[in-house]
Amino acid sequence: MNNTFSSALLAASLIAGSFIGSAHATETPKPVQQHNSNAVWFENWVGLTNTSMTVSQPGGEITTIFAKSGTPVFQLSGNEIKDGVYSYELKAATAETQKIINSIDNGRGDAARNETAIPFYTSGSFVVSRGVIVTQKDIQEE
Repeated sequence: MNNTFSSALLAASLIAGSFIGSAHATETPKPVQQHNSNAVWFENWVGLTNTSMTVSQPGGEITTIFAKSGTPVFQLSGNEIKDGVYSYELKAATAETQKIINSIDNGRGDAARNETAIPFYTSGSFVVSRGVIVTQKDIQEE
């Protein structure tokens, strides 16, 4: 093989390899918590679907919000809003899939899936003071 041909072949294989690699490599989602005085939501919500947001409120009440697509939004409501730390868990499906290693016979025959979405999970908290959601550094004693 001559040098020009082997150099072209090497360049083509490198380009093809990087294209194939980038087609399968998806970036891990990194949602960013946002809020206003009465709601919490997330930005940078690319590639996440079927999301469940479970919020644990002071006093033990638990609220679950489901969003098939887009960000879930938790809103304070009612006359008796409790001050304190609210914690949340987010569970979602990413656009990336993984092969099911030990699949079971679910009776679907050829319609059965052999891949499943890779799950995404994160948790966090926010603070409610005097009935509104506040940035934690903004809390001051009077």
